[in-house]
Amino acid sequence: MAMFPSLPVLRTGSNLSFFAFAILAVQIVALAATIDFASQRRLAAERFGDLALEAIDAWELLIDTQKPQPLPRQLRAVNEFFNTRARWSTDEAIYQQADYWATPLELLARQAADCEDYAIAKYLSLLALGVSPQSLRLIYVRATLASGATQAHMVLAWYPTPEGEPLILDNLNPRVLPAGQRTDLSPVFSFSATELWIGARSQVSSFAPRDRMSRWRDLLDRAAAEGFKPEW
Repeated sequence: MAMFPSLPVLRTGSNLSFFAFAILAVQIVALAATIDFASQRRLAAERFGDLALEAIDAWELLIDTQKPQPLPRQLRAVNEFFNTRARWSTDEAIYQQADYWATPLELLARQAADCEDYAIAKYLSLLALGVSPQSLRLIYVRATLASGATQAHMVLAWYPTPEGEPLILDNLNPRVLPAGQRTDLSPVFSFSATELWIGARSQVSSFAPRDRMSRWRDLLDRAAAEGFKPEW
């Protein structure tokens, strides 16, 4: 049975050479976040036209209506919103790039996303809802498909406690489920803000996560320029 490790532990599979880009599960130390939806709408109209405005309005409505709701409902609502707002596609088809991490605005305007885009949009939205950043992790996994094939994949995990079993927000399976019920997913790497663990808890990598975070840093810079305002 595939189980997600208690943070910050992870278990690795074999033959991971295809995970050459290893920004895998990053915890950003944020106290809170807000979204400037006026800026989001202005940029959506400038870059993508008026049709993108409806999606931004729907995103704002999601944040406004879910703020007073209990956490389980917030997790389900955010997961469903992005899963249904964008069809899955490849970065090559959407952005003509081998690997591109999209902001939520880009996902909503283009109505297309790959696994990283879904997970990141959910992550930033939950921060804007006030969910504790210490409870959230972006995690790369090896996903086993119905065909039996495996592929690199990213999910968002919410942990009730550092040692607890997380709930998984995913685009492959639309249900928010405990990790123990996601036997199709095998965690590969896990990151905190300052350290990378590979294998057992005592095995701390010599690589500092910030040395491998250029793509993530670029994504956060672009999201901030579009109106995402974290308090780091």
